[in-house]
Amino acid sequence: MLTTHAPASSATFPQDVPAAKRRTPRTRVLIIDSHPIVRAGLRQIIESEEDMLVCAEADTLADARSAIRASGPDVIIADITLKRGDGMDLVRDVRAHHPQLPILVLSGCDEAIYAERLLSVGASGYMTKQASTAQIVISLRQVIGGGISVSEAVGDQMIRGMTSSVRRQAANPVDRLSTREVQVLHMIGRGMSTRETAASLNLSVKTIESHRQRIKNKLNLQTGIQLVQYAINWFAAADGRAGAAA
Repeated sequence: MLTTHAPASSATFPQDVPAAKRRTPRTRVLIIDSHPIVRAGLRQIIESEEDMLVCAEADTLADARSAIRASGPDVIIADITLKRGDGMDLVRDVRAHHPQLPILVLSGCDEAIYAERLLSVGASGYMTKQASTAQIVISLRQVIGGGISVSEAVGDQMIRGMTSSVRRQAANPVDRLSTREVQVLHMIGRGMSTRETAASLNLSVKTIESHRQRIKNKLNLQTGIQLVQYAINWFAAADGRAGAAA
């Protein structure tokens, strides 16, 4: 689903209108999320700000690409779970073709697991959907201004890891997984069944089973029991790091 609003045209003003009263161009925001109710909520938040407007919405990677071309956004706010496509691919695509376009990831996924991955491929910020309206607006303004926006916990985690980043990347097999595979591993670690995972990600059971097999291959695991045990241990470790940083 793709909806767009035409880009604002350049305006001319009568000579007798004071410059101070001329309308300042509003920042154009593209919303990318697979849930209509989330898009509606974000639209309400954004358009309550006098200097922002929603120029388009999209819920798939293909529609997001079209919306960027058609609507000319100044900033993107996007989830990492799309109907068709992966948020990591979206961020990479934006960074490759629109290197100056800020993108704020707003996700319901665990920031301790996903934030650093998204930032490493070019996201300008990462916020959870539990953030307040004020926090979302502040983060949008930070990335629009060229800054990076993350929670204090994620910032501390990234600073602590800077000196050992090469060692961690070499030692962490999870870095071999795609974002979708990390999502599936995360849900296995939380104790969710294949059917529950499929429902949560809007995917078929067969697709989740394929992801599970690829995860086992990449992590050199032989059985489903080994996968579950690995996921539980990995999730517990990630949750422990988040708790220590909070």
